[in-house]
Amino acid sequence: MIRRSAVGAVAVLAAVSVAACGSGGTAEPTGNHDISGTVTVFAAASLTETFTELGKQFEALHPGVKVVYSFGASSALAEQINQGAPADVFASAAPKNMQQIRDKGEVAVEPVTFVRNRLEIAVPKGNPGHITGLADFGKTEPKLALCAEQVPCGAAARKVFEAAGITPQPDTREQDVKAVLTKVTLGEVDAALVYRTDVEAAGDKVEGIDFPESAKAVNDYPVAPLAHAPNAAAAAAFVAFVTSDQAEQVFDAAGFDTP
Repeated sequence: MIRRSAVGAVAVLAAVSVAACGSGGTAEPTGNHDISGTVTVFAAASLTETFTELGKQFEALHPGVKVVYSFGASSALAEQINQGAPADVFASAAPKNMQQIRDKGEVAVEPVTFVRNRLEIAVPKGNPGHITGLADFGKTEPKLALCAEQVPCGAAARKVFEAAGITPQPDTREQDVKAVLTKVTLGEVDAALVYRTDVEAAGDKVEGIDFPESAKAVNDYPVAPLAHAPNAAAAAAFVAFVTSDQAEQVFDAAGFDTP
């Protein structure tokens, strides 16, 4: 089934932000008004829109704090953390990449799964390649894009293709899900597998096609403050905020599932 992405999601995010920061909004979720300075968050590329919005809300709750993000493939971010990159929080698109840094002693406390996500087929507006479902990824005619297999969206794609008994024929593999989505929005490919939240975030630039095999590869997203966080207090407060009811409204509006 082809559907247009929910272009109202951005408006909903804005409404959540206004409601949360108003006098009748959600109470302070962290209970910590004494934090200050910069909190550096390494986060999966698929969290770009939601975390950017949550960063604004967090800064409004803590006027002395600035949230700085590094978005990218979870595998690459985990490697950077293990190599000593200064960061306070890591939010991964898969438990595997969180485990990479846990094994090196880089996690301060037990990670928490805060959202879940699943794949969806993204096609350019109007579906010029006449894509109908996952079987089209086993054909050589359409131009296709997938994530590299070492990143979470690529690993999830591998699972759904195995479940469907399809050998994919991609024309390109990209290093994170946003790079894959860009191929679709620019019309460089006929279809790609991205997260459904990325289809939502793209607005009317793309159309999404659901497929049943996506249920075979649901990604859990864990978040944790880091053991060597330069701003440990702000890191703990940010993780608490990301797992709060206020944040859940933003994730729900963006199309994530919450545990």
